Amino acid sequence: MEERTFQIIHAKVVTPQGTINDGAVAVEHGVITYVGSTSGLSVSGLNHGDAKTIDAAGSYVLPGFIDVHVHGGMLEDFSKPSKQGLDAITQLHCSQGTTSMLATTMTLPKASIDTVLDTVHEYMQDDMPYAQLVGVHLEGPFISPKWPGAQNPEHVVPPNREWVEAWDRKYPGLIKQVTFAPEREGSHELIAYLRKQGIVAAAGHTDATYEEIMSAHEVGLNHSVHMFNAMTPLHHRKPGTVGAILSTPGISAEIIADGIHVHHAAIRLLASVKNENNLILITDAMSAAGLGNGDYMLGDLPVVVKDNVCTLRDSEGTLAGSTLTMIRGFRHLVHEVGLSVERASQAASGNPAKLIRIDHLTGSVETGKQADLLLVDGDLELRQTWVKGRLFATNE
Repeated sequence: MEERTFQIIHAKVVTPQGTINDGAVAVEHGVITYVGSTSGLSVSGLNHGDAKTIDAAGSYVLPGFIDVHVHGGMLEDFSKPSKQGLDAITQLHCSQGTTSMLATTMTLPKASIDTVLDTVHEYMQDDMPYAQLVGVHLEGPFISPKWPGAQNPEHVVPPNREWVEAWDRKYPGLIKQVTFAPEREGSHELIAYLRKQGIVAAAGHTDATYEEIMSAHEVGLNHSVHMFNAMTPLHHRKPGTVGAILSTPGISAEIIADGIHVHHAAIRLLASVKNENNLILITDAMSAAGLGNGDYMLGDLPVVVKDNVCTLRDSEGTLAGSTLTMIRGFRHLVHEVGLSVERASQAASGNPAKLIRIDHLTGSVETGKQADLLLVDGDLELRQTWVKGRLFATNE
């Protein structure tokens, strides 16, 4: 049997229909062919006696994590991409349970975005050895100059539908998500194009009022990035962006679950209202991910990292991405926020897969899906990762 044919037995298999205790998963040529009880595997006709068998001994089998908002790691940044850099980023995050990801840009000059799109597109044409890049998330440059966060305000421009159309024509299907300030002139025209093309239209780094978010939602705004961060806050007489997102099921919400960006009580509140497959775990990880304290770059801005807190060097207190990994965020959702393993898995895998329309391929443990799988023990420590049935590794 080839390497990508194997079976896992005696596992807690987390599926969209619930968790199968003493469950089994069979994989042939990188595709899931059986999900059910361990006892049922032997009578299914799919039990390959000569295939590798992994005894999970009660550990969880989860779908691989899908990170739709991640900037880099291991000193590398998607904003300054190279093949070596893309390998380094995807290898790091694969080691932490991410099997699919969107290469996420910063607010950059147009020429720099051109380079990112070209480099990522070329990289995706070859066999990717680690976590799979499944597209690009443009975070900027169409944001609010009032809420730049760790984005460079020198490169902020109003929403430009023509730019996005030209990029989309040149690289069909590559752009999966665009983050912008929906209150700015030109945003509604951009939203209309994005939704027609099936691209996620996301509010972020925005000074929008409640009314402006709702107006944008009426024309297709369907997502919000790093909830609570870099957006107008909730006030009982001015609900702002936060209030609009909290009260609108049709707008899904990303969350950075690192215990730094958002208090766990606020995440608990968010999860209580985003309970219709519209809560999405992200890392927002920058080039310092996988490394320790020190000086780094996020796009073209200098960042200081101390005790996992990333701040702009020249703007003390301004958070600048994170060093979070998906397995750590997953644990935080379960241990600190109080979500079930099933709900946390949905936020980390199933929901992002649906958001960027790859749920027919991955995001859940179901027959016919590619074998993007994780083996996670009872303490929620990552033990093994498979990408399209290919074993990666290993302990965190």
